[in-house]
Amino acid sequence: MHFNENLLVGLVCLGLVPLIAVRIARGVRTGRLPVYRTYLDRDGNRGKFYALLAVHVASLVIIAVIAADLLLGLNLRDAK
Repeated sequence: MHFNENLLVGLVCLGLVPLIAVRIARGVRTGRLPVYRTYLDRDGNRGKFYALLAVHVASLVIIAVIAADLLLGLNLRDAK
């Protein structure tokens, strides 16, 4: 049962990677990032925009590492 849980969570994480990547690419291209039901524009709030962009990139890296760990059996959780 433990293997099935790792596989399921790994596949969900792997499915989130392209969604986050599209959001980052669209934000860089258009200069707008979604924040709840509104958008944050690069022109008006450069610092906030780039901070939110950095959070998106960090979440992409973290989710990709989690997916790789669970699907490839890297055992990064147990590494000390």
